[in-house]
Amino acid sequence: MMNQNTELILASERGDIDTVNQLIENGADVAFKDAEGRTALMAATQKNQLSVVKLLLEAGSDVNTRDITQLTPFICSGANGFHEILSAMLQYGADLKSVNRFGGTALLPSSEKGYLKTVQRCLEAGIPVNHANNLGWSALLESVILGNGGRLYSMIIELLVKAGADVNLPDRDGKSSLQHAKELKHEKVVKILTNEYVEQNQNIKRAKALYLDDKYEEAISEMNQAIETDPNNLDFYFYKGYSLQELKRYDEALEEFKKALVINPNDLDFYFYTANCLRLMKKPEEALVEYDKVCELDHNETFYRYHKSNYLRELGRHEEAVGEMVKLLALQPHRYDFSFHKANSLRSLGRHEEAIEAIENAIANDPANPLYQLHKNLSLELLKQQLESQEVNR
Repeated sequence: MMNQNTELILASERGDIDTVNQLIENGADVAFKDAEGRTALMAATQKNQLSVVKLLLEAGSDVNTRDITQLTPFICSGANGFHEILSAMLQYGADLKSVNRFGGTALLPSSEKGYLKTVQRCLEAGIPVNHANNLGWSALLESVILGNGGRLYSMIIELLVKAGADVNLPDRDGKSSLQHAKELKHEKVVKILTNEYVEQNQNIKRAKALYLDDKYEEAISEMNQAIETDPNNLDFYFYKGYSLQELKRYDEALEEFKKALVINPNDLDFYFYTANCLRLMKKPEEALVEYDKVCELDHNETFYRYHKSNYLRELGRHEEAVGEMVKLLALQPHRYDFSFHKANSLRSLGRHEEAIEAIENAIANDPANPLYQLHKNLSLELLKQQLESQEVNR
């Protein structure tokens, strides 16, 4: 029979707040960990169960407890773009300087993945803006290198620069965010990084300010008026869609993004927005279809394929994530961060020999990076344990 501590974790994961409440009242231990080192709070966070998270926080759950991968619920909320959960955790002793196993604070993965509101909350909370992870990347470097210079990432980069991000901070190859932006030909980002960008459209200027001030209804009203005047300006649909998304009016947000694609099917950014929206709607298969569509349409699909692989890892679908990494490495064989992510997914699948081969490719490109050797040693130890277990079972 399942004990109540295990039941608490499972009930938290599925968002069954009544059962969670009853179990806590009956004495279930909110600090109990399962085989993966997850507490009930981590399980609820991973599935974006906001109401359950709030209940567990009130019951004394620790936002800084680490699972076996060294992830905390607080960093997990940032890495997955669950800014409402992150905001709640900030009130319960979240360690702003805590890092994941890659050396990144909650700000870094949210900047990488395009989670605008999460980036905003992290910066408002005071998470150090120029902290670099073990790959040598700051939040700004991640948003430039792993972004696409579009509307969403431009807003994130604006926030980071305004918060004091160092545009000249170099990565491990000695390149700054500004140098990367120039090489990628992201002209708007270059202007933001050199303080030369000024928004000319007053409707957008007002909508952006309202959105960042959490005044979503007013931002929607502003965009509705603007669309009546200029129905072909796709920026209006972006701000309206994201404002609707924050109000959890996902079907309406999706409709706005799709309207933009009808107006201009070549503005591929909107497939990324629809995929993100479907992810929040907990419709993974439909979200993955959007990624596939844009990968077929874009001759340089690295950005979209990379973010698809992130989503697959989030879903625990590591076999498919490895497949995406193989395709990405075929496009850019010298991207050692791709080899690193491939190795992590292979390790999750128990394919340790292949994981070692992948991480050795990363080491060959950046031999001085201690993170890669650390992960190689971890895979070697897991391989040893696997072989010993196979020997015992013969």
